[in-house]
Amino acid sequence: MLEKYHNIADGIAMLFAPYVEVVIHDLATEQVTYIANNISKRTIGEPSLLHEIDFKPSDSVIGPYEKTNWDGKRIKSISSVLRNTEGRPTGILCINADMSHFHMAQQALSALISSPDNKDKPVALFKEDWHERINQFITDWTQDTGTSISQLSQKQKKTLVFALAQNGAFEGKQAATYVCRVLGIARATLYNYLKQQREK
Repeated sequence: MLEKYHNIADGIAMLFAPYVEVVIHDLATEQVTYIANNISKRTIGEPSLLHEIDFKPSDSVIGPYEKTNWDGKRIKSISSVLRNTEGRPTGILCINADMSHFHMAQQALSALISSPDNKDKPVALFKEDWHERINQFITDWTQDTGTSISQLSQKQKKTLVFALAQNGAFEGKQAATYVCRVLGIARATLYNYLKQQREK
């Protein structure tokens, strides 16, 4: 009866290869009867050791739960109870996923995106970086006013240009051109705003 589940086991194992193994246990013999993508080095016919998953006949799905593989790697598993037409349990289908690759990827991503505890920026790198200063100023300004660059009205853009000028944002070479690109305004418009700001 359990043979009809072999193609299901193969399909799951193929979809998640090489990380997933599917094992079918026969409850009548309490032995392993089928293995797809063997990563546990178990063999067909060996004892099922169902006590490892604390199986009860009334259960339908057991897990997820963790195990340790033969090589010390952590395995995440879930088991489904297979029943006959009368509803009597006849087998267990266990899906075992090797999580070690995902743990390593998680650690690599965490290391990549993390920043040092010291939040001070290196002075030698940032002291002349007007791009950084302008970006941070605009970010702070839009957050303080509860808006975003894409939502700025012409009046708000003018007010922002005034604020940038008052804080020396246009001292850097090409800074005006950069601000025009960021705010989506013409250079003539920007210079008109700056002229108004100086005349105030």
